[in-house]
Amino acid sequence: MEIRRSEIYRYLGYKRDAVDEQTKKLVEDCLAELEAKASPRFFGRSYPLALSGDSHVDLGCFSVESRNLYKNLAGCGEVYLFAATLGAGPDQLIARYSRLSMSRSVVMQAAAAAMIEAWCDEKNGELREQYKKQGYFLRPRFSPGYGDFPLECQRDLIKSLEAGKRVGITLTDSLLMMPSKSVTAVIGIGREDTECRLAGCESCEKTDCAYRRDTR
Repeated sequence: MEIRRSEIYRYLGYKRDAVDEQTKKLVEDCLAELEAKASPRFFGRSYPLALSGDSHVDLGCFSVESRNLYKNLAGCGEVYLFAATLGAGPDQLIARYSRLSMSRSVVMQAAAAAMIEAWCDEKNGELREQYKKQGYFLRPRFSPGYGDFPLECQRDLIKSLEAGKRVGITLTDSLLMMPSKSVTAVIGIGREDTECRLAGCESCEKTDCAYRRDTR
């Protein structure tokens, strides 16, 4: 998978061209350890989609009220739900270095966050090509917690995808996924190519976030 170093630096709070050589080397060392320990897994299913009103989204396996998700899926007739994870290895590394070297633990955390996004990008790219051959186009992935898409919907996604059995993802009472470097999301499938490539920071309305990617 292609892991963007710029994403890691952004998670660490660096601005453009402000990363020193020592930090760059530490990032590369952490990535090497993560790649040796990570066990990426991915599972997804497609479901029929029905939209009504201006915010009701029926994803086939559960329904939710969300204007932001509704807008993202407008014009689609189907959705693809997925769960992805790097496995327990990255969590073990982060926990280990939190005891031995806090600075390395912080970099490990940022590198692992960029790695799970890269894993999702890779699998989503494969899906995009697969559906394109059938005359369909995919919308950007949209996860619980984006905009007004309730974080509580993690429970529905985890249950519908049997994520515990399929990829080893479970959910705590406070809605945290374990392993922590895991993602669940909804992808719209439609016949219309909207040229929409917005994801992550670009689709989020929280413009004052300290970790926001420069979207100008």
